[in-house]
Amino acid sequence: MRPIPYRDLVLRSIAELRAKGSIFDIPVEHVHRPGPRRGEPLLGPAAGPHTQLAQNILCAYLAGARAVELKTVQKLDSLEIEKPCIDAADEGYNVEWSTEFSLDAAYDEYLKAWFLLHAAETLITETPPVPPSFSFTMSVGYDLDGIRLAKMDRFINRLIDSTGEVLFDRYRRETAELAARPGLFAGIPLEHPAKLLGEAAGSVSPRLSSSVTLSTMHGCPPGEIESICRYLLEAKRLDTLVKLNPTLLGYDRVRGILDGLGYDYVQLDRHGFEKDLRYADAVPMLARLLEAARRAGRRFGVKLTNTLAAANTRGVLPGKEMYLSGRALYPLSMAVAADLAVEFKGRLPVSLSGGVAAWNIADVLDAGIRPVTLATDLLKPGGYSRLGQLAEIAEAHAGRGDRAGGRTDPARIRRAAEAALRDPRCRKDYRGTDAVRVEGPLPLFDCFVAPCVERCPIGQDVPGYIRLAGEGRHEEAFALIHETNPLPFITGHLCDHQCMRACTRMDWEGAVLIRDMKRVAAENGCEAFRDGCSAMKRRAPARGVAAAVIGAGPAGLSAASFLAREGFEVHVYEREREPGG
Repeated sequence: MRPIPYRDLVLRSIAELRAKGSIFDIPVEHVHRPGPRRGEPLLGPAAGPHTQLAQNILCAYLAGARAVELKTVQKLDSLEIEKPCIDAADEGYNVEWSTEFSLDAAYDEYLKAWFLLHAAETLITETPPVPPSFSFTMSVGYDLDGIRLAKMDRFINRLIDSTGEVLFDRYRRETAELAARPGLFAGIPLEHPAKLLGEAAGSVSPRLSSSVTLSTMHGCPPGEIESICRYLLEAKRLDTLVKLNPTLLGYDRVRGILDGLGYDYVQLDRHGFEKDLRYADAVPMLARLLEAARRAGRRFGVKLTNTLAAANTRGVLPGKEMYLSGRALYPLSMAVAADLAVEFKGRLPVSLSGGVAAWNIADVLDAGIRPVTLATDLLKPGGYSRLGQLAEIAEAHAGRGDRAGGRTDPARIRRAAEAALRDPRCRKDYRGTDAVRVEGPLPLFDCFVAPCVERCPIGQDVPGYIRLAGEGRHEEAFALIHETNPLPFITGHLCDHQCMRACTRMDWEGAVLIRDMKRVAAENGCEAFRDGCSAMKRRAPARGVAAAVIGAGPAGLSAASFLAREGFEVHVYEREREPGG
C-alpha cells in the first residue's frame, strides 16, 4: 500500500516492456485486445483489493477488464486494517472495509489509473475509441451524513469532474513530457509510440466517473438507503447502483441453499437477518427509486450482492465476524436476482458481483445482467490472467443480453438461478475440503514445487506438457511425456490421476483435466513423434547384455522401453496372445 508516483509508473512500465516484454508481469501476448464490437463495459474488478492501487487497475485493464468499480470510500479515511483481512482458500471471506487510503490519496490513485488506462488504450489500439472502452464507477458508503461531509463531497465532485484540479493538469503535462523524451521508447515494437502517447495526453477527459455504487452497512434502515440513493441521483446527478444483501432471501432460504450445496459449516446469525433490509420493504423502495431516477434523467439499478455476514470460525482472520464471497455466493446472488427480475418484470437493471466465473458468465450476460464484476476469483491461481478468458466470453455474448433501458430477462435469470442449485461446480464437494499440499517438508532451496508433479508416481513434467498441448504443440508435448511415460495412450485413459487430486486449480474451479490432456497430446502428437523424432531410437550404445521382461502388461512394456533406451537387448515374454495386460 505504498503509492508510486505517476511518472515512475509510466517509466517502470516502459522499462519492463523493453526488458521482459511485459507490464507489471502481464506478458504482452496476454494483453487483451478487444474485438470490433465495442459497447458498454461489461466486465471488471469489483470494489476491493484490486482497485485500490493505480497499477492494480492497470493490470486488470491489460488482462481484459473494462468496467472498473473503484474501492469503496467513506468518511473514516484513516483506517488501519488488521492483517490478514482476506481468506480465499475456496469460497472467500474478508473482514476489510473501505480503502486504507485517505480520500485525497485514493483520488490520486484513481486519477493515475485513469491516465494509465488512456495511455494503454492508445498504445494498444492506435485508434482509441471515444469515449474510451473502459469506465470508472465510484463506490461510497456507509451513511448519508458521512457522504454529505465536505471531504466526501469534494472526493465525489473531483471524480465527476477534475477540470482545474492541480493533479489532473500535472499528470497531463507529465504524460506529454514523457512522450517527448528522446529514446524513451527505443527497442519497443510499437508504431510511433511517442506520437500516440502525446495524443493520449491531450485526449484524457477530466470526467472520471458518472456512476456510483452505494455500499451500506448490514442492518442499514430502508429509509437511510433510500435517502442516500436519492441524494446521489438528484443532488450529485450520478447513475446509481445500490448493493443489496443475500439476507433479502430470509434466513431459512439462505440456510437451505447453503446446506443443500454442502456449505452447512457456514454459521449464520438469524438476528442479523431480522435487522437487515427485508424483501417486503426493499420492493417498494426500489420502485420509488426507479421513478426518482426517471425524473432525474439518470439510471438506477441494483448490485447483487453484497457479502454475507458469517461467524468467524476458521481461525484465520481477526474478529468474531467475517463476510462470505466467491463461488458460494453465486446461487444466493442469482436467487435474489431472479426474485427481483420477476417482481419488476425485468424493468429493474441488475449488476452482479457474486461468484461470476467462466462457466456462468455467459448465462448471466445473456439474461441482461450487466456489468459483472469479481474480486475473490482474482485472488486465485492465475490472478488477473483469468480476466482474459472472461473477456472473450463477454465479448462473444455482448449483444445477446442487450435490452433497452437495462431490462433483464426474468425467465433466463430464473433458469440460471435454478441451474446453480444443481450445478456440481457450485457444490462444496466439487472443490473438496482438503488443502492442496505436498507431503513432507519443503527443501530449503527451490521450494516452489508443482504438487501435481510431486504426486505423480513417476514425476512427469505435468505443467510442461499441459502448456505445450495448450499451445497446440502436440508432438513436443508427446515427446516430453515419453521421457518418463512410454505408454501415454494407456495412462491417458486408465491412470488414477493422483496428480489431479493435488492440482492447485482445485482452489479455483476444479482440477485441470491432466489425464485428458495427456490423451489429447498422444492422439495428436504420436504419429509425428514416431516418424521423425530421434527419441524413439535407442539413445545409449549397445551394452551387449540381454534382459528378460516377464509379462507384457503396462509395467512390463514400460520396463522394456526404458531398458531398450539404455542399450539392453530386451526380450519380453507374455503368456497371452496380445500384449497390454
